[in-house]
Amino acid sequence: MLKLVGVETFYGKLKVLHGISFEVEKGTIVSIIGANGAGKSTLLNTISAITPADYGEIFFENQRIDHLDPDQIVKRGISQVPQGRRVFPELTVRENLMMGAFTRKARPDKEQNFEWILNIFPILKARLNQKGKHLSGGEQQMLAIGRALMAGPRLLLLDEPSMGLAPLVTREIFEVIKQINAKGTSVLLVEQNARQALKIAEYAYVLMLGNIDMHGLPETLLRDEEIRESYLGEGKYTNRKKLWEGKASIRR
Repeated sequence: MLKLVGVETFYGKLKVLHGISFEVEKGTIVSIIGANGAGKSTLLNTISAITPADYGEIFFENQRIDHLDPDQIVKRGISQVPQGRRVFPELTVRENLMMGAFTRKARPDKEQNFEWILNIFPILKARLNQKGKHLSGGEQQMLAIGRALMAGPRLLLLDEPSMGLAPLVTREIFEVIKQINAKGTSVLLVEQNARQALKIAEYAYVLMLGNIDMHGLPETLLRDEEIRESYLGEGKYTNRKKLWEGKASIRR
């Protein structure tokens, strides 16, 4: 469904992504884990054309999209939930959600999608007339996801959905991600919470310093000593030094 081939992205003269290649199969949840500064958000922003790729190719449903503008990416069927939620603070919950249905393709299903989102996020139904700035962090995250879903995406990009949330709210968000996927939307999840990300994914990649360093089935990665030590806080070492300095055992 989504395919990146040799993608490189720069901020000025600084190269952030180094020849990234990976795929997302239709109907799956794919997770990308990695430390702060690994390039995870840049990767999603590159797919969404917010930070365009300088080299390489990006294909969505067998059509090249790396030359498109962000609004055209959304119209093709890709929606992103940005890191930090970024809801419209002065708009109500209802208005925030309706902002997600701006494309011509989304309009016919606007009311149906609206009701479905309120069904999976019932707290938003009770907050419809409240401004976005008055919601809790968890409620804002639900609103950001709901806004992205209003566009009717076939692929949903999620950037650190658990950031700053209480464990109970995090579990709720991840349960909803599974519901979204079960309804037919493919998901590319960028997440620091490696345990949760690997728990719901069907395939996973480890991003390190702008490179795909490891990849495989989640159960395989969860058994890898370096992953357990560096991202799950288990094993003899509980810091990232070994992963950053060592050689990964699962390679491209």
